[in-house]
Amino acid sequence: MAMNLMWYDWVGIAGTLAVLVAFFLLQAGKLSGTGIVYQLLNLFGSGGVLVSLLGKFNVSVFVLEAVWMAISAYGIVRTLRMKLLRE
Repeated sequence: MAMNLMWYDWVGIAGTLAVLVAFFLLQAGKLSGTGIVYQLLNLFGSGGVLVSLLGKFNVSVFVLEAVWMAISAYGIVRTLRMKLLRE
């Protein structure tokens, strides 16, 4: 079985790895769920999975990843606002 992966497949794989690494580091106590690194890994990871849908669209994955990105973006904005308020 040959693997003929396109560029968007590689972006999707990288995105999946980013989300999984973020989740693992959260569970291992190495990242905070409200930390900017965790949120950015989730934002870019879910974005990578969305890009992979250019190859073969799947509506349920699209909805999951689009909402995942929106929640991550919300978390980033919330974290940055709270950081500005503390200064």
